[in-house]
Parts: sequence; C-alpha cells; structure tokens
Amino acid sequence: RSFRVRCSHPAPLAPQEITLTEKSQMFESWKNPLPPVYMEYYFFNVTNPEVFLNGGKAALKQIGPYTYREYRPRENVTFLENGTKLFALNPKSFVFVPEKSCGDPEVDLLRTINIPFVAVTNELNQYPFLLRSLVSMFMNSVGIELFMTRTVHEILWGFKDPLLSRIHAMRPEVDDTFGLMWKKNGTHEGEFVFYTGEQNYMDYGKIDTWNGLREMSWWSSNQSNMINGTDGAVFHPLINRNELLYIFAADLCRSIHLGYVKDVEVKGIQAFRFGFCVPAGDCLGTGVLKVSVCREGAPIVVSFPHFYQADPKYINAVEGMTPNKEDHETYLDLQPTSGVPIRACKRAQLNIIVKRVKGFPKTKLIHETIFPIMFVNETATIDSASQMRTLLLIVTLVSNFPLLIIAMGLILLLVLVVLFCRNRQRKVGPAPVPALCPPPLSPAPRLPCLPPLPCLPPLSPSLPLPCLPSPVSPPPPPCVCYISSVSSWGFRV
Repeated sequence: RSFRVRCSHPAPLAPQEITLTEKSQMFESWKNPLPPVYMEYYFFNVTNPEVFLNGGKAALKQIGPYTYREYRPRENVTFLENGTKLFALNPKSFVFVPEKSCGDPEVDLLRTINIPFVAVTNELNQYPFLLRSLVSMFMNSVGIELFMTRTVHEILWGFKDPLLSRIHAMRPEVDDTFGLMWKKNGTHEGEFVFYTGEQNYMDYGKIDTWNGLREMSWWSSNQSNMINGTDGAVFHPLINRNELLYIFAADLCRSIHLGYVKDVEVKGIQAFRFGFCVPAGDCLGTGVLKVSVCREGAPIVVSFPHFYQADPKYINAVEGMTPNKEDHETYLDLQPTSGVPIRACKRAQLNIIVKRVKGFPKTKLIHETIFPIMFVNETATIDSASQMRTLLLIVTLVSNFPLLIIAMGLILLLVLVVLFCRNRQRKVGPAPVPALCPPPLSPAPRLPCLPPLPCLPPLSPSLPLPCLPSPVSPPPPPCVCYISSVSSWGFRV
C-alpha cells in the first residue's frame, strides 16, 4: 500500500461568505449598511463683507454642526454574467437630527459668497466686454451682490435664485434653483456595476463601470481618468500594510488612493488605519483639487477642512482658518481579514475661486483667492461590536477553512500510518513454530519429544539441539527441537 499527499496553494477565501452573493452575510451588510452614517455640516459665516470688497482679508467664523442621518440602501440589485458582477443603484436620503445639531437650519441665517454670482461672472469672462457690462447692470438693478444672506436650509437644499431664474427663462436647460445639496436628497450618484469576487477575491466590491464608463475623459492624464477601486463600502479581504487602496469618489469625479498609517483598535476590534491625500490638480498647489470639469464649469475647489495639509498661502488668505489633524484629517479604519470598514471619517471642504472680472465693478478691488464656503464631516462607526465580532469570526473561519482541512487531513494520514504499521507488525512479528517429530513410518503411535528444558542451554537461537536417545532398540528416528524465539515469558519451542 502507498499513500499520496497532494499539497496545493489553497484558495484564501471561500466564495459563499466572502463574495457578493445572495446567501452571504457580507452581501447583506453591503446591500443594507449596518453602521449609521452622520453628515455634519459646518459653514463659514463672513463677518466683514465690506472689508473684503475693498481688498482686505475676509474674516470667517465657523458655525455648526447641522447634522443629518444618511441612509444609503442598495437598490435595483441585479446579478450579471453568471454572478461574477452585479448592477446596483445607491440612492441617498438625509434626515435632520436636532439633538446632534447646534441650531435650526430653517431659522439660522448665514452670510456667504453668492455662488451663482461667481459662477455666472466666471462663465461670462470669456464673452465680450459689452455683454458682461449689460449683465452687471442687470445685477445692480435687482440687487444681486457678491455676498448673500440665506438660511442654512436654503443654502444646503436649495432656493429660487433671481439670477438663475432670469437665465432659465432664456435657457431652460439651466436650473433656476441653487443649493449645495440640491437634487441630492433621495437621488443616486450614478449606475454602478461591481465585481462580486466570485472569480477573484481581490476584485471583491471593485467597480467595473460607472454610468457605463470604465474611464473618464475630464482630466488631463490617463491615470486621473481611470475608475479604480471600490466605492468605499467594502474592500478585498486579507489587506496588508504595504498596499495602496483605491476609492472612486463620484462627487470628485475621480479615484483617490489611501495609504497605511497605523494600527488602531475600535471597540476591541483590531484594525488598520488608512489615510487620504488630496491629489494635485490644475497646478493650484498642495492640498486643493479643482473639480470644475465635472461641475458644469463652476469654479469649485475641494480641500480638507480649514485647508489642512494645503499650501499655507490658502490658510493665510482669509482669517479664521485653524487646521489641525484631529478635527480635519480623513481616515478609514479597516478590519484587515475581512476588508470591512469599522470606522470611517471623511472630511471635505467646499471652496470657490473668487477673482476679478472686468465689466463687474463689484469685483474690481477684491483679493483673488480660494474662498471657503463649508465643510462636511461624514462619520460612520460600527455600533455593535458583538455583531461585528460574529461576522469577523465567520470570515476568519471561512478564510482559514482550507488550512483547517489540510491540517485535519495530515492528522488523519498520521493516524492511518500508525494503524497500518501496527497491523503489519502483528502479521510479520514473532510467531511460534511447532516442534514436531518427523511422522512415523508406521501407524504406531508417535513418540513424544522431550520437554524443552533438557535441551538447555542452546548455543544459539537457530542451532538444533538433539533429544536424549531412547533405551528401546531399535531407536526411533531422532526428534529435533527448534527454538523459534526467546521472550520475556520463556522459551517457545
């Protein structure tokens, strides 16, 4: 008999639990995210608008937070290509949370830059001077200024803007309503197709297409146009500290990467912290990214809050910026075995480029700068450590299942080898050889051999010892004794 052991590299993960399939717990948590997501909005109130209009620095005072609970279930989930991909929409809805807010957004007033004013003047900068002058005269006639005062709710969720309303009358494709979150409550960010990880666990949750695209054409480099990574809800299992993780951010219209920062612990769960860096864009400098290309040309710039990690010239251009790591960094804490985010903190600031435009006297003296409008602190933390531990236990067992099978196989093989050796030893081992005299020539009764003791001592275990002769004549044929073995029990003959 022979035993053959075949060892191969085990698949690290079992598909049923670590893929986006209908029966896996990971799929359920992906489809209906468990951690509550809160959006905290902070605004910069301008306290000295006249000083800024005359060429001085704007003084800003932070107000907030105004907190909203975000709900983001996956809808219209459809499996494609034999379960290797799936289609999904991710609509988001927001509900105000007064107990986590500093005031009432429908009552509290805010003075800030008039973004429609800046967007229109920026667009008209490429048109003839005469047209710009006519538009400026119209703005003066209806009282449209560089600064506006509105409620927090209006600035967030929208209001009828007089300038946009006039443009809408001439160009219906231009919306007459403006709001930072206008048309984003109850809507989705596009149509996504994800990999389920059925074929390769490294593709688990990875985006295949967004709105039918695998790459975009808005940016100047191929790398910036690529759609890489996941949407941030999940990552592939077995994350290591040396890799870069990619997230496609639809609101930024590009992918960004995360790098390992340090090991952390969240409610008793060990995790890896990954941090972001704002990618460079349009030579604006460190820590800011212009996203006008996917915002219909509006001069919008994204940064970390208070220009954290940005070029100091932006921090010093206005008064009231106090960047610090604890309050303004963005990070993601991932459980490395499963790739599940157990704590996330996404912080982003919305700014607008303010500059002089000929034909608009209101901008003649202003200090050209990137002007902060507001920033959002988006947080999510696992609210049930025990539930997370249960899921992680399942993932860990599934992840190590092939190794457990191999270990059990080796143990079983060892047991079989031991049993086989014992069985063979019993068959081949010491067995008594009968000491019989040769058969007689006649049917006369056979003479018994002498007892073994008179044959002692033997010269060797294999030498024959003659029996004593019988006094009867004629003597019978000699009887020969053979000692087959010597054991602790005596001689066996």
